[in-house]
Amino acid sequence: MNRRPFATALLLLTALTGCTTGPSLEHRGDITAPPGNSRDLTVGSAGFTESDLLAQMYALLLRHAGYGATVLSVTNRELYEPALESGRIDVVPEYAATFADWLNAKANGPDAPTVGSPDLTKTMTELRRLAAPRGLTVLDPGRAVDQNAFAVTRAYAAEHHLKTLSDLGRSGLPVRLAAGDECVRRPYCEPGLRKTYGIDIVAVDPKGVGTTQAKQAVESGRDQMVLTTTTDATLDQFGLVLLADDRHLQNADYIVPVVNRARAGGPGVVGALDPLNTVLTTADLASMNKQVDSWRRLPEDVARAYLQSKGLL
Repeated sequence: MNRRPFATALLLLTALTGCTTGPSLEHRGDITAPPGNSRDLTVGSAGFTESDLLAQMYALLLRHAGYGATVLSVTNRELYEPALESGRIDVVPEYAATFADWLNAKANGPDAPTVGSPDLTKTMTELRRLAAPRGLTVLDPGRAVDQNAFAVTRAYAAEHHLKTLSDLGRSGLPVRLAAGDECVRRPYCEPGLRKTYGIDIVAVDPKGVGTTQAKQAVESGRDQMVLTTTTDATLDQFGLVLLADDRHLQNADYIVPVVNRARAGGPGVVGALDPLNTVLTTADLASMNKQVDSWRRLPEDVARAYLQSKGLL
């Protein structure tokens, strides 16, 4: 999944990278300290719109529950995950399968077999197994998921009676796919579309994941399909619709809060954040992304309005 972060201050990055570990390596896997309940918490954001929105919602819910909460934007996992382990950051929104694979590669090397999968239960089991030795607790996922997804024009879908990726495979249509250049080797992309759905990918047009250029290529008819995400808020602008991943090719990238156990692993934080699971959907996230990216509203304002509309503030 391609996340495009905004820049943050060099001083901030230097401060965070100075704290690179939580529990020492020799003691990881044997963490016995009780979960903490610090009253002043820092919520981390990875700096792109959706992460900013989730971080703002977490902070607002924590404040509503009586905590002090500030939001800190950090550009990438290489910086914010060590800060989460060390307690410089207390809570971050994450993506279950992606974070499980990231922690697995960190623990076992970049060539370690992936542990994230389309099965949410298995993915959460692996994620929690990898997170616990690092002093991290993964809270329960809700209904919202930000997965890779594939879109075609509304006219193309109507002409060929397409609602699912299986429909496209059965059609036998040749497909030029606008995607990142890594698509040719990633199992969720060209190889998976061929193997799982029998789609005839005749070429991959390397225009990136969900970029404006990629969507324009499909809109114009140069390409027939684009790799994007399930919370893409701009599909309507290009006349595009998603085809359902009906055979579950994509991994279970459900949104989960991850907390530093020693500072924020107690029932108070869990109780403050869990209500979001009962209401937040993938469609809700797409709508909020659109309000920020297209309507130029502030993430905090959009997050507050959403929580108030759901009776959580």
